[in-house]
Amino acid sequence: MKPNFCRPELYKSRVLELNASDDRGINVVRTKIKDFAAVAVGSAQRQGGYPCPPFKIIILDEADSMTEDAQACFFFLCSPCDIMLLNFHRIIEPLASRCAKFRFKPLSDEIMSSRILHICDQEGLNLDSEALSTLSSISQGDLRRAITYLQGAARLFGSSISSKDLLSVSGVIPVEVVEALYAACKSGNFDLANKEANNVIAEGYPVSQMLSQLFDVVVEADDVPDEQKARICKNLAEADKRLVDGADEYLQLLDVASNTMRALCNMPQEFSFET
Repeated sequence: MKPNFCRPELYKSRVLELNASDDRGINVVRTKIKDFAAVAVGSAQRQGGYPCPPFKIIILDEADSMTEDAQACFFFLCSPCDIMLLNFHRIIEPLASRCAKFRFKPLSDEIMSSRILHICDQEGLNLDSEALSTLSSISQGDLRRAITYLQGAARLFGSSISSKDLLSVSGVIPVEVVEALYAACKSGNFDLANKEANNVIAEGYPVSQMLSQLFDVVVEADDVPDEQKARICKNLAEADKRLVDGADEYLQLLDVASNTMRALCNMPQEFSFET
């Protein structure tokens, strides 16, 4: 939907919208953006209920996908501007420092459920209460993510969508799998923890996702002291960093399992799998 800050016939001359994940190079800034910004605009008279302010708007969707050279060029090009609004993740510091940063909290379950049910009604999809609850949980208050999961499940499984269908398209590991690994660590039985780690790898679940969900289980555990939680979360963060650097998934999951076991059972910290 186009904003109504100017008359429709003036929209193209006042608003430039680019998908920065596609048009992400420095040449786009040097040509499209520079040429668009270089042309001055006047203050046209208000007509038909539309105001017409004397400025232009450049919309860069997914601006964090732009190369650093393109971001730097954009910074110098737009340095006279009073303010810029960008998604500032992975934005270079000089550009981020000129941004007005808006952080949006996740949507509530009520809002998510209401909108999802409206979409299901319009698209002819059947979603029971359990599936609706699962969708709200795995999307973590992100409506766009929820719609993406719903769309994927509809294409693969048809109009009747279950909780299991949503979990399979989202990549989220079933709760019982995460709890089984946590219970094995809590038992102090390394062979059992190793068996659960092997099951995770054999099923093809992403270890990074397992670490994320295991983190939630640990943080929400009422019977674990804060000091032990801190030790476990530190190990989870270190393992996640090693995964990003290309470490072996099985070894990192085994390292997390062993360190979690030591923390929960007050065992001495002896070694970790670094590779």
